[in-house]
Amino acid sequence: MDLTSPHPFWLSKNGLLGVYPSLNSNVTCEVVVLGAGITGALAAHHLTREGLNVVVVDRRDAGQGSTCASTALLQYEIDTPLSQLIEIFGRKDAERAYMVCHESIDKIEQLVRDVRADCGFQRRKSVYLATRARDVKLLQAEWQARRDAGIVVTFWDQKEIEARFSFSRPAALVSEQAAEVDAYRLVHALLAHAAAQGARIFDRTVIDQQESTKDGVRLVTDRGYVIQAQHAVFATGYEVGEFLPKSVASLKSTFAFATEPLTEFPGWWERCLLWETARPYLYLRTTEDGRAIVGGEDDPFRNPERRDRLLTKKAARLEELFRAMFPKMDMEVACSWAGTFAETKDGLAYIGTVRQMPRCYFALGFGGNGITYSLVAAEIIRDALIGRNNSDARLFRFDR
Repeated sequence: MDLTSPHPFWLSKNGLLGVYPSLNSNVTCEVVVLGAGITGALAAHHLTREGLNVVVVDRRDAGQGSTCASTALLQYEIDTPLSQLIEIFGRKDAERAYMVCHESIDKIEQLVRDVRADCGFQRRKSVYLATRARDVKLLQAEWQARRDAGIVVTFWDQKEIEARFSFSRPAALVSEQAAEVDAYRLVHALLAHAAAQGARIFDRTVIDQQESTKDGVRLVTDRGYVIQAQHAVFATGYEVGEFLPKSVASLKSTFAFATEPLTEFPGWWERCLLWETARPYLYLRTTEDGRAIVGGEDDPFRNPERRDRLLTKKAARLEELFRAMFPKMDMEVACSWAGTFAETKDGLAYIGTVRQMPRCYFALGFGGNGITYSLVAAEIIRDALIGRNNSDARLFRFDR
């Protein structure tokens, strides 16, 4: 599947950061990780750190699937508000699902330090805006639900928003726990660290066949080479449909643009992350080199050609919304791009095994907080493979 439009921002900005060979022989290992994007890189890092013999394969160059198109806002919020998730799963499990994601941002920050990744990681506050007056009640219910869960969050009314921004909204929730990152650079830092610990990484390697065997998993590439592993981790993201027996998510197209570097951000309080209650929602962040990134205008995904044809129109609409919010900002659009992502019905990731493929683990961090879910998946799968109990695994199981 073509996951991005031709010129995703992070790839255009950074270029080719790492070079790995394609697989040209048969190999055996304890764990094979399919996918060398942010999910596969996190999984490979966690598994290699435990001393497991790991092979990573990707059909593209490493990090050049959905990762290089990600706007990479690191937020603990799940696409389903906590107040609504409580109605679906009960208070205990819903609160824990939120806290798992909340904790993952601290863990990502520590991971960045551990591997000494130069990836633009920056702590930010996150402001969740009520798009319409009728959304205020939703934010009030969400404010109470998060406070009850022990999450630090502040409620702002319209006057408090207008005192900090160049736009007005009826209300907002302000969270202390958020960050931004260049996920593409983080991928290459993680893969380099895993390779230094013994992981073998092969990109431009297409898996044509996979089957469960008595002793594990057997994969065959399009060139006829065989990977024999005790276990497989599928970190193929939105392309998982060709491996998973049953679809668990719906595909969407999202659109974004990045500005040229700005010297000032008038009307943008503390360069916080911004997103809103409307669905689909507008979302905004900045970068370490002073750019604004603006995304949204999501559409159901039908095919890459239709998605890419819509890019000019969608980017123009995003620019219009941005200029209405920040009329004093002297900005110029540098590039625009589109990507494909997926949503689940309840907003939770799918992590773990399915009955038909007991030696295969799936790390499907779908939704608006996919990178935090990827960290959660790496921990759950690592624990399963080394025999360590992880009480959070049940929250994201396929048969929930």
